[in-house]
Amino acid sequence: MDLDNFQVRTDLAFELVDVKGANDVITEEIKEDKLIIKRTIVPDHLSEKLGKRSGVYYALDIQGINIHDHDDAKKCEDALTYIIKEVMKLENINPSHKGLVVGLGNANVTPDSLGPAVIENVIVTRHMFILNPEEVSEGISNVSAFAPGVMGNTGIETYDIVEAIVNKIKIDYVIVVDALAAKSVARVNKTIQVTNAGISPGSGVGNSRKELSKDTLGIPVIAIGVPTVVDAVTITSDTIDLLLKYFNEKLNKKETKVDKIVVGPQKLDENFKGYPTEEQTRQIFGEFGLLSENEKIELLKEVLTPNGYNLMVTPKEVDIDIADLSELISSAIDRSLHSLVDKNYIIS
Repeated sequence: MDLDNFQVRTDLAFELVDVKGANDVITEEIKEDKLIIKRTIVPDHLSEKLGKRSGVYYALDIQGINIHDHDDAKKCEDALTYIIKEVMKLENINPSHKGLVVGLGNANVTPDSLGPAVIENVIVTRHMFILNPEEVSEGISNVSAFAPGVMGNTGIETYDIVEAIVNKIKIDYVIVVDALAAKSVARVNKTIQVTNAGISPGSGVGNSRKELSKDTLGIPVIAIGVPTVVDAVTITSDTIDLLLKYFNEKLNKKETKVDKIVVGPQKLDENFKGYPTEEQTRQIFGEFGLLSENEKIELLKEVLTPNGYNLMVTPKEVDIDIADLSELISSAIDRSLHSLVDKNYIIS
């Protein structure tokens, strides 16, 4: 099977590093209570191989917490605020600069509505600097925000709208929020990525448009995204992976035999993360079970895509996830841009 042109449907940099085997990419991991922060630096010479622009990519792993819980949400927001501030430092963004927050996506499609939802909650202050600049408190920055919609509704390329606004009101930096895609079901609504490498609108659903980046706009662009969808290929591949781990657990506990795989429902034991032996795997799944992860994904794609079955899927609780994630992200942006807000921050 030819995997030279193998493409993985994910916008998360660290996932691409794992799949593409780019061992010389710098990746660091920080564990803070139940949160994990992954910092990946993609150098120029690996940008084309990974299919990601060079830059710094932070991934905040929130699988270990419940974003709907008051205390967990505060921990997550603190961590995200820290990450955004770190990226702003890298780009030399200071409080005197004028910022623009852009919420990409379609407000009428729930999994794609993260960007517009953030814009509804973020604090905008530009009008205050125009109308009553002398009354603006110290620690408040000049910030504008808008949601440009999608090209299918406006007929206008998102980049053209953003560029026009940036040039018209003399913006110094842009923060873009968008929904992404992941290659793992476990990452859906459970990872927040922040990068200084910019973003291509629509990339999460395979409809990539002209990118918003420092190279195209001429000013720093910080992109914040959450994977809200996965495709059917990913779900199928992850299911097979879980089945193998499940059978391995049962075989190790002597609860079943390879030739009798009908077992009851049970949550996986964290102590059994491995896979059955090659011979056991062959007996369960045949030669298909011995394919590498990439080979399985490519084969599934070849079967599902031509038949129109490679659907984009989102969790049934996506409504509440988007609502809470948008509030969390907007608050972290506010705290990062306005020192007065951060100083007096109290989660509601």
